[in-house]
Amino acid sequence: MKIFLIGCGCGERSLTIEASEAIRQSSLLVGSRRLLEQLGSGKPCAEAVRPEEIASILKESGCDIASVLFSGDSGFNSGARILLPYLEGEDVSVLPGISSLQLFSAKLQIPWQGWHFCSAHGRQCDPVKEVCRGKPVFFLTGGCETPAELCRKLCEAGLEELPVAIGEEFGGDAETIRRGAAKDYVNQSFATLSVMLADRAPNRTRYLPGMPDDCFERAEGIPMTKREVRAMVLSLLEVEEDSVCWDIGTGTGSVAIELALHVGAVYGIERDENALLLAEANRRKLGAWNLRLIGGHAPEALNGLPEADAVFVGGTGGNGEEILRAVMEKSPKAAVCVTAVTIETLHLATVTLEAAGYNTEILQLSASRSRVVGSSHMMTAQNPIWLISGKKP
Repeated sequence: MKIFLIGCGCGERSLTIEASEAIRQSSLLVGSRRLLEQLGSGKPCAEAVRPEEIASILKESGCDIASVLFSGDSGFNSGARILLPYLEGEDVSVLPGISSLQLFSAKLQIPWQGWHFCSAHGRQCDPVKEVCRGKPVFFLTGGCETPAELCRKLCEAGLEELPVAIGEEFGGDAETIRRGAAKDYVNQSFATLSVMLADRAPNRTRYLPGMPDDCFERAEGIPMTKREVRAMVLSLLEVEEDSVCWDIGTGTGSVAIELALHVGAVYGIERDENALLLAEANRRKLGAWNLRLIGGHAPEALNGLPEADAVFVGGTGGNGEEILRAVMEKSPKAAVCVTAVTIETLHLATVTLEAAGYNTEILQLSASRSRVVGSSHMMTAQNPIWLISGKKP
């Protein structure tokens, strides 16, 4: 049997000549109801979308040539990839199609090679994380993640003015494109098959770990973790691009913002209202849109947060043991890093982590910075600090 896996683009208007010829030759078409209604006129058809069901229909059909129809391009978020292993040993050809990505790019007259691609079709999606990757983001939408829902999440993060473009019903008579800001579409309705292009998040500069201290706004009485310590914290936590991080006792927001410029999502917990206002100002100034600030006392404020891959504890308000136990319970696989300026905190953090089976490492940092005195430079010592890091073996 000869089997074609065909990318049908956005319907009959965008079907390639090669795909049309394969459909013409086929004595059986298999696919979704929508595609069969569009392309299956006069042909025997079988409605199926699950790969095991499609494979069974093909093997039992007894026909010489069959085509399986997929929307868009067979190589772009297509079921063709999942179906191929079920057809091992068969004579299979995969034919590409013109995807909604290509059509949208052409309609907007914007080249797509520099875009980041994200499927929000039938799956949860964090658009804030995606637009913080430094590129415009193309979203395939569907299910609960409509363009309106994606725009709502962007607005919640403070990106209500972010430019977006939304395309609907490509390949049909109702094809439309809307352009505006994210705030314009929060309460709008969209077709089931829609796509969205969002601009990259503004004011966002990716620094190497250890941003200069003067990048941050400061306020009297609100602590800030200094540059040398921040760089070492990121190194010890070994965060990755899609890591989820918590910063407990966020203060000025310096560690949380550094993390947010390197990872997927960060949650900063702070009990002081003035510190929260300052952290929010720094968040907006430095484009850390994927940082969510949460007011409240830890460990109670940790309830409901997604499980973390890395946790920084910069302030405990005297609840160090309770906070660490809550962290270990709610995110047992997370790497943990605690700062301490007193021997008592050093002891508490080390004993608590080791008692729970964590492998710990203790590092003391003693930095000195230069200052100009007349025509000379003198070194001024900063307060020494301990970093206690822990990981489950």
